[in-house]
Amino acid sequence: MEDTPETTLNSVEPASETLQRDPVKTVILASMIGTAIEFFDFYAYGTAAATYFPHVFFPKLTPAIAFILSLLTFGVAFVARPLGSLVFGHFGDKLGRKKTLVVSLLTMGTATVVIGVLPGYATLGIFAVVLLCLARFIQGIGLGGEWSGAVLVATENAPANRRALYGAFPELGAPIGFFLSNGLYFILESTLTPAQMQAFGWRIPFLVSAVLVVVGLLVREKMQETPLFRLAMNQSKVQKSPLAEVFKKNWAQILKGTFIMGVAYTFFYLLTTWSLSYVTTAMSFDNREWLLLLMMGVVLFGVMIVVASLFADRIGRKRVLVTGTLMIIAFALVFPFFFQGQHNLAGGLFFIFVGFFIYGIIYGPVGALLPELFPTSTRYSGSGIAYNLAAIIGAAFAPTIASFLVDKWGIHSVGYYLALMAVVSLVALLTTKETKSIDYTK
Repeated sequence: MEDTPETTLNSVEPASETLQRDPVKTVILASMIGTAIEFFDFYAYGTAAATYFPHVFFPKLTPAIAFILSLLTFGVAFVARPLGSLVFGHFGDKLGRKKTLVVSLLTMGTATVVIGVLPGYATLGIFAVVLLCLARFIQGIGLGGEWSGAVLVATENAPANRRALYGAFPELGAPIGFFLSNGLYFILESTLTPAQMQAFGWRIPFLVSAVLVVVGLLVREKMQETPLFRLAMNQSKVQKSPLAEVFKKNWAQILKGTFIMGVAYTFFYLLTTWSLSYVTTAMSFDNREWLLLLMMGVVLFGVMIVVASLFADRIGRKRVLVTGTLMIIAFALVFPFFFQGQHNLAGGLFFIFVGFFIYGIIYGPVGALLPELFPTSTRYSGSGIAYNLAAIIGAAFAPTIASFLVDKWGIHSVGYYLALMAVVSLVALLTTKETKSIDYTK
């Protein structure tokens, strides 16, 4: 991966087509920074929703109802994300990846800062909840255009035999954002009293996000448009109505991509948001203890993203993803036997480290697979719609569903829920052709 300004884009590209692309360092920063901020914001909200929002925005309700409603506000952004993917996907396929990514990052960052300064129920009453949901909805719209644009910056600058590795750059934003967010919460909860965290401490991560957004905007302003989009423009292959085109010709790929990605979302938010609420209420773990364990597990997650992506470039995306999905099914049926009891450290370590090991396997290669399902002219729209529809199916209500299942039928029912989502993804994978060797320039 040399930082050469000019190189042939793809082994299947005609020899005469040599276009300028960004240096590898620029590609890594531009694609990774946005997803890191995206996940930083989401983890900050997830932690706050599981720990502080029931008291800040729903103090008049019973703890159980306040907790469920707080998690439902968490799901608002996931509902908004497909709308964001429609808007930003349209402009990303019509005007270019760079401009669209800058606007999506600005939208996302602004909404996050608003959440950080929003008064609670004690000041505005029910109107505070309405404003929280509105800010969360706008945040979701911005997020809807982020991931697909970031992976296109990476993969459309990649050599043909390294698309999965390049696609891992934005995927690494997930563990980086998670580590930064939870690390900040860990520091805050170690230095501030519970009363101070409840009063103002929870707001600090949302305000810190503004600094990250400024850095992201500066990085993205320096990058150029992706080579493959410039090639499409030069060859007059840019669609006037990419949304109409993608739904007309690629609806099957949207459905497959949605269900392939669905279990990844479910698994992740069970590993993080739901587990944090579960262990602090049912297993007597301290909030800081579990955050520290999650931060350790997320390092393994990042390593496995790279390892799985390297294998996906060698043996194909499908083999790696099928293997990982089968491992999720086995994990889902086994973990409930370990993940119970009071302060069960061994069970907690098993849940986190085995879970993140497997999650890295399935999360890494999708950065290449989802964009590869679509042609250049509708790639931003198609991959973004699939990714964000999967967010509704897999993540929007996963913590709430899991909490309900535990309360109703016990911890084993959460395992069955995860296994069911994995089976659906497995079926979608088995009916999808391998994309490793496709002509990505078309």
